Amino acid sequence: MGYTIDLLQVAIGGFALYIGAEWLVKGSAGLARAFGVKPLVIGLTVIAYGTSAPELTVSMAAALDGSSAIVLGNVLGSCVANLCLILGITALISPPVVDGSLIKREVPVLIISAFSVPLVLWNGVITPVESVILLVASVGFTIMTLTSAKSENVPSAQDMETAAEAGGAPPGEGKLRLALITAVGLALLLGAGQLFVHGAQNLAIKLGMSERLVGLTVIAIGTSLPELAASVVAALRGHAGLAVGNVVGSNIFNIFMVLGAVGLVRPIEGDLSVLRLDVGFVIGATLVAAFAMRGSRRITRTEGVLLLVAYVSFIVLAAIGW
Repeated sequence: MGYTIDLLQVAIGGFALYIGAEWLVKGSAGLARAFGVKPLVIGLTVIAYGTSAPELTVSMAAALDGSSAIVLGNVLGSCVANLCLILGITALISPPVVDGSLIKREVPVLIISAFSVPLVLWNGVITPVESVILLVASVGFTIMTLTSAKSENVPSAQDMETAAEAGGAPPGEGKLRLALITAVGLALLLGAGQLFVHGAQNLAIKLGMSERLVGLTVIAIGTSLPELAASVVAALRGHAGLAVGNVVGSNIFNIFMVLGAVGLVRPIEGDLSVLRLDVGFVIGATLVAAFAMRGSRRITRTEGVLLLVAYVSFIVLAAIGW
């Protein structure tokens, strides 16, 4: 009976996370369209922020329960899932063409974010001061992206509609209704995060799994569902390039915003010797993805397969306790 209740909590919480993120992304993408934002910027900010909301809510819930292992497992596992699983699947469905501006602006920030993880954990804890630095980096990245967008050519109405469509924005909705959809999605995320973490923690204890492994696998995959959904939908609709912006933006926000916000609520503890696989894969996957996104080129299906193989390897190594 106990297992059934825990599984129901994980299943219902995961489904509610997905629905909440869908509403949040749809509403925010619609608002972005209403205010006239470039497609790549929607992927890097609006959709990336929206699809990173589950990681934030689940990590916050885990922190309040005193589980740093789940926080770090969730964030690092989600980053690896974004770069290897989601980008790999997107490349298999519809090899995305990389926007040339990414390699100049956003990819360097992505690399910095990956290397910042071992830096803030060098003494075994992410302190409130380090958390503030991470949050400032998140705000700085957002300002940089929006400022750069203003200096570029104004996107056409068709471009804005394309980006909003990829984000699932409902057609012809007023700003007030879109804001309401966004707010309801956020509220659903907050409640679902608590339910999902509670069920996953109980399962971890009963199955003899470590909280770190649960965070890296069950929770990380669960909270990455919105990124996966948004990227797959974009790829199927012929807008795979948006998926690249979503993945890059989501990883930057996962590290800077999620770890920063959670670290302010409660210091996050983590031993780098225990996290060597997690941190190593985040850095390695980031460098591989950065190479694949070099210049204005198409990420090939072969590269997609290699990314998926890397993700399977990561899960297997984590499961055997490497």
